[in-house]
Amino acid sequence: MSPTFSKEEKAAMRAAAAEAKAEKQNANLKEACLAAIAKMTGTDKELAETLHELVEEHTDLNPKTMYGMPAYADSEGKVVVFFQPARKFKTRYATIGFQEAAKLDEGSFWPTSYAVTKLTAEHQKELVAMLKKAVGQAV
Repeated sequence: MSPTFSKEEKAAMRAAAAEAKAEKQNANLKEACLAAIAKMTGTDKELAETLHELVEEHTDLNPKTMYGMPAYADSEGKVVVFFQPARKFKTRYATIGFQEAAKLDEGSFWPTSYAVTKLTAEHQKELVAMLKKAVGQAV
């Protein structure tokens, strides 16, 4: 294992520092989220736009960024769900992940992230149900 951080990891750390500064200055976090999506291309952009639309339409989560990636936080500012584009870390799939603030607990074992290459109508229905559950809404 290399003792240094990769270029992508360093960029993520810089993004996190900028996000913390922006939050302290009450910057427009939704604008930052939309800008992060706008910088994406191809499938990553399509998936991020779809997730954004679903979050906006079905939850009261607030758009922001987390490590430069689109994220959505609860009223306390805790990230509930995020989108990690495939291109960011050179993986073959994007990731939709849920943080600890998500209310998805099922017993003592449950998934917190999903690999995604396409969001069909059926996938979107499943995702909406997960989003609603994550924020404590009736499904």
